[in-house]
Order: sequence, then C-alpha cells, then structure tokens
Amino acid sequence: MNKKLHGFIALIGFLLSPLTPWNDIFINIPLAYVFASLVSLVSKAYFLPSIILGYWLTNVLGLLMMHYGLSRYSEIKKEYTRKNLIVDVCMVVFVTGLLVVLVTFGVLKFPTDY
Repeated sequence: MNKKLHGFIALIGFLLSPLTPWNDIFINIPLAYVFASLVSLVSKAYFLPSIILGYWLTNVLGLLMMHYGLSRYSEIKKEYTRKNLIVDVCMVVFVTGLLVVLVTFGVLKFPTDY
C-alpha cells in the first residue's frame, strides 16, 4: 500500500478515536445509534447495551486504524503515554455515561419509538 492510503487510514482512525472529543456528537454517537438500531431489531431490550458497545467499538476501531496507518506512514514514532491513555479512557467513560442517561430519559430511542 502507498503512503496516501496509510495516511487516509490514519485520518479515519483519528476521526473515530477518543483523541478527538468533538467527533463523538458528529461521528461516533451516530454510528453507535445506527449499530444499536440494527441490533435492536432482534429485541428492543438490546438497544442500550448495543449503543454502548457500538460507541466503544468505534473508539477502539479508531485507535487501531490510527496506529496501523501511522505506523506504516511515518518513520517517526510518537510515544503514547500513560497520561494520554488515562485521559482517553476518562473521556470514553464520560460519554458512555452520557449515552446511558440519554437512552434512560428517552432522548435517544429505537427509531420506531419516535
């Protein structure tokens, strides 16, 4: 693969990752909502767990894509510190809690419930 493709993979990973807190409202939560809506076709009881799972999956996928793309794009390795990890985990846990509150209070619902 060429450098442009690896750069594109890293960019998509960055947009999905918890390193960009602004992306949750525009990218991760909508993707998690679509994922939860599809999973909930089996049972509406799966909506809350699957929206949380979908949100976590988008973040993990983002980190993996970013790592893959950057490790093949650049010779420069930037260290991912323990502090970075703690901040990222705290952000993901906060937004997960926010999703639980939004679903619990009916702000986010199964699509046919609107």
